[in-house]
Amino acid sequence: MLLEATDLAKSFVPSTQVLRGVSLTLAAGESLALRGESGSGKSTLLHILAGLEPPDAGQVRLDGTDLAGLPERARAAIRRARIGIVFQQFNLIPALTAGANLTFQAQLAGRGDPGWTAHLAKALGLDGHLDKYPEELSGGQQQRVAIGRALAGRPDLVLADEPTGNLDEASGDATLALMLALVADSGAGLVMVTHSAARAAQLARQAHLKGGVLT
Repeated sequence: MLLEATDLAKSFVPSTQVLRGVSLTLAAGESLALRGESGSGKSTLLHILAGLEPPDAGQVRLDGTDLAGLPERARAAIRRARIGIVFQQFNLIPALTAGANLTFQAQLAGRGDPGWTAHLAKALGLDGHLDKYPEELSGGQQQRVAIGRALAGRPDLVLADEPTGNLDEASGDATLALMLALVADSGAGLVMVTHSAARAAQLARQAHLKGGVLT
């Protein structure tokens, strides 16, 4: 099993428990949509799965390695090498071109692959925009750069937080279709947070977060 989360709990203040014993599994190459109302803890769960923050209790295992039990430096090294993250707000580096943003994480991890990067740029319709800076790109183009960046290092796991949330319906549908095709092409497992039932239905499995537990 690629990803195993067991009995995750998380509180931000003593009276607000966001996650209450959440467990999930994900096989290599499998996709899972996480749904839930705003404020239900979907993004918090995704951040814990990514090792961006530790749970108060429980375990997150990536190929058997317990991320929650590692210090931040070790978690960061695993994120760089094995996890691709697509943020809702793009999180591109303004001072870098689209091309440099695309390759940034993979090069940082020593996993740059020019052939794969060129394939991503062409598939995402970015090969004519690689010399542009983020401010010169449309929202849809910025999101496609963010997706390409997450995939450039050929991660084992891709985590996407509302990856089409800032796009109009047509752009969002096209961007999601591209992302799903490229994730499948890479062989990575995918966990995607979405509020859309239609978009969730395009993934292999769905889970609903309510009251801090998955159903």
